[in-house]
Amino acid sequence: MLTDSEMKALVWLGPEDMQLRTVSLPEPAPGEVLIETSAIGICGSELSGYLGQNSLRRPPLIMGHEASGRILQAGEQTTFADGTTGQVGTRVTFNPLIVCGACDRCRAGYTNLCRQRQLVGAHRPGAFASYVAVPATQCWPVPENLSDTAASLAEPLACAIRAVTLAHISPGDSLLIIGAGPIGLFCLAYARSLGITEILVSDMLPARLEIAQQWGASATLNARTSDVVQSVQQIYRGGAMAVIDAVGATATRAQAIQAVVPGGRVVFIGLHDEESPLAANYLIRQEVTITGSFAYTHHDFGSAVAMLKAGKLRSEADWLEERPLAEGPAAFAELVKGTARATKIVLRMR
Repeated sequence: MLTDSEMKALVWLGPEDMQLRTVSLPEPAPGEVLIETSAIGICGSELSGYLGQNSLRRPPLIMGHEASGRILQAGEQTTFADGTTGQVGTRVTFNPLIVCGACDRCRAGYTNLCRQRQLVGAHRPGAFASYVAVPATQCWPVPENLSDTAASLAEPLACAIRAVTLAHISPGDSLLIIGAGPIGLFCLAYARSLGITEILVSDMLPARLEIAQQWGASATLNARTSDVVQSVQQIYRGGAMAVIDAVGATATRAQAIQAVVPGGRVVFIGLHDEESPLAANYLIRQEVTITGSFAYTHHDFGSAVAMLKAGKLRSEADWLEERPLAEGPAAFAELVKGTARATKIVLRMR
């Protein structure tokens, strides 16, 4: 039986070793709130952490940074990210990227590149637990008509919004998205919301490509059975205006560079491989611009929350699976092995 100072949490203990344990309840610091978690998504970066391949995450650690919940404890004058006054009982999602706001990168508007940035679930205990403590100013209220699971998608959606923004595309431009996992699908959804209609999506799994078609992709490519680069150059007369690589493997990075039109832009957001050799002379001669996309700014996160509130993201039923927190270790193992049925798994506390 749990005491008032204890809670259940998934604790990562080392490569492929995650266990449900009883741990101490977090104590919010001044300016922080205590959130009773409701829904917590499993992120691809956490899968590499689970395997022991992510330098940001060191065991023992409670991961989890895509989350929603309800304020259980707050100070008397708590202000949320949108400027509203916080109070106990408010349903929220939160921006897990905590920044200083004072360094040169923050002052220049690149808060996602803050020199002192910390990520909930990496540098401090995360949300794969009954409760999590975060600064109140990181919290965004969500309406009652938005489900807990949908609210937990704000963080990965914000990542996708930044990637699409950095692609600098406009209606009439063509876009190739490599990878139809959660980030790739969210890039598709946001690009569609901007009026981009020529969007080609490639992936190795037919089920994911089917979802991409349902979400509005103008065409899809099975990377197992077709030459992605050759097909893209045929469809878009020499290449797509912009390419977003939402996988991050050496092979997909090479595809992205070859599939973009000369003078086009490639956005790398996937983090699968730590290092990849690139065709430097080709990049120079074709004047291909490569841009990395990391996390999101405060504005990007706000745009994600607004998009969810407006109902501009398709129902999660066709691509997402909910499981109880206790099944977290099995969910991680299945996602790593590629045997999970769903594209996205969200763990629920209730």
